[in-house]
Amino acid sequence: MTVEQRLKNLYKYQTVLSKIDDIRTIRGELPLEVQDLEDEIEGLGARITRLQEDLKGVNSDINRWNEDKIQAQAAIDRCQSHLDDVRNNREYDALSKEIEFQQLEIQLRDKKIREANEYKRNCEEQVKQSLETREERVRDLEAKRTELEEIIAETRVEEDNLRNEAKVLESTIDYRLLSSFKRIRKNSHNGLGIVYVQRDACGGCFNKIPPQRQLDVRMHKKIIVCEYCGRILIDPELAGVQMDKPTEEEKKGVARRRRTTKKAE
Repeated sequence: MTVEQRLKNLYKYQTVLSKIDDIRTIRGELPLEVQDLEDEIEGLGARITRLQEDLKGVNSDINRWNEDKIQAQAAIDRCQSHLDDVRNNREYDALSKEIEFQQLEIQLRDKKIREANEYKRNCEEQVKQSLETREERVRDLEAKRTELEEIIAETRVEEDNLRNEAKVLESTIDYRLLSSFKRIRKNSHNGLGIVYVQRDACGGCFNKIPPQRQLDVRMHKKIIVCEYCGRILIDPELAGVQMDKPTEEEKKGVARRRRTTKKAE
């Protein structure tokens, strides 16, 4: 396959890819918005599950501490019932200290239960807010998905045809040239890997192309790339692009700039 035919096929291939990009542009940010909503809903679900597990743990702790209070109160009652039967001061002091210890244990458990109940209320409030937020996000997600599906349905046939056409064209392009083109296109902000020369400049970065290099492009003898941006260059005529001829005023402007440049030199 000649260089001329390879360039033609590559430009056709890019034209097809650009049309696919246009279809994706119609979809706008919807796919990303749908993905973000799905991630947020998943995150909210994990948060709700974690909070509910915390609530189970808090309730278990509260029940355990209430049991400890009951046992401590039972110990106090036993000690108090034995106070009247003490035989010496040592037994009285021991029972009094035990009663005091168990009373402190009850106070400590009461403090922990108050703190746990406060934490429990906060968790329940967070669960409630997260559930409400998740319901809102689910409604938003359903609306976005419906909108996206409608757009995809409108363009599915056209996009499938373009993808099939792109596959056919890929098979006609040299592997190394295709790989280079895809790499250039990926790094290009406008998705163009091959551009035609317009107004003596690169159609991608718009830097001036030397006359000899333009001649090489028009000769179609080898693959020429822009020395500034690395894009593959193609002759407009070969690309099937009808270039507008510069007007007389534009020609005069170019001539004036050239004269000014010469004077400055």
